Amino acid sequence: MIRLNNDYCHGAIPEILEALQTTNSEAYAGYELDEWCERAGSLIKEAAACPDAAVHYIVGGTQANVAFIAHALRPWESVVCADCGHINVHETGATEHIGHKCETVPARDGKLAASDLRAVAQGYAESPVSEHVTVPRMAYISFPSESGTVYSLAELEALRAVCDEFSMYLFVDGARLAYGLAASGNDVTLPDIARLSDAFYIGGTKCGALFGEAMVVVNPALQPYFRNSMKQAGTMLAKGWLLGLQFTKLFEGGRYFEIGKVAVAQAMRIKAALAKRGLLAEPDSPTNQQFALISDAQLTSLSEACIVEFEGKETDNRNMVRFCTSWSTTDAEVDAVVAAIEGLPE
Repeated sequence: MIRLNNDYCHGAIPEILEALQTTNSEAYAGYELDEWCERAGSLIKEAAACPDAAVHYIVGGTQANVAFIAHALRPWESVVCADCGHINVHETGATEHIGHKCETVPARDGKLAASDLRAVAQGYAESPVSEHVTVPRMAYISFPSESGTVYSLAELEALRAVCDEFSMYLFVDGARLAYGLAASGNDVTLPDIARLSDAFYIGGTKCGALFGEAMVVVNPALQPYFRNSMKQAGTMLAKGWLLGLQFTKLFEGGRYFEIGKVAVAQAMRIKAALAKRGLLAEPDSPTNQQFALISDAQLTSLSEACIVEFEGKETDNRNMVRFCTSWSTTDAEVDAVVAAIEGLPE
């Protein structure tokens, strides 16, 4: 069965598997103090044009979010995000569990708008009882968003300006970063993200690795003791070289960026088929996630060809579903899915 319900349903790119096999008998230092982690860090800092950043490796996205938020915020501080933000709706309250409130605002095409961030920050600054409420200290966004949309460079710069004005951190969740950077019409580069954020991470789990995210802490004030925070949060892998090796292979020769282009190209084929049938949902997504509104009969028919992610029932009783391509999605799989879409009942 073809799986398009997520972008982490296969193993890893061949280069990673080959390197793991080749180096299996080698011995390395633990806790990311090995040559693979050092090499990967150098490649990442070069690609992101942030030579003074600190690069760390964490197994998964939720763990990365928890570790950084816990590290950066004091107990009375909160994080501002769109109401559909991953930390708000897909992490089982992990941010609240570590003692930090998610201050949510309505998403605009899946994104956090600078004007809404300003309203939250200004509201606190003007509060006559500021000691009775949490201090909004961080803005959290994901690139791309949960809706598959991407921030423009102007939008990121506007968020950065608000953060600077109100002494806030800008944290970018890049679990699907390869696919956001490869999006048609995207004008944001990896160096732009490094330049405008205080920290961001580069997704591996959904972008060609077996597992792992590379946390890039750009703000020098946030670099000290991050390894301590990782260990306390349970996010430091003893066999850290397994992460360093994977990110070395992802960033050698620009492989990470190629992965994104392949997945997005496959998604655009599915998008075109959905658009032809009038099934595309809003907002428009230029990335590897494509959303559609289909009837029960259409969902039953589609399920015979592939597995998609059920997102929920709409008020008109149609089903919101997600098609999610990845580095591993083949031409043959997309051919079959496109044929299935073309053959859906009315």
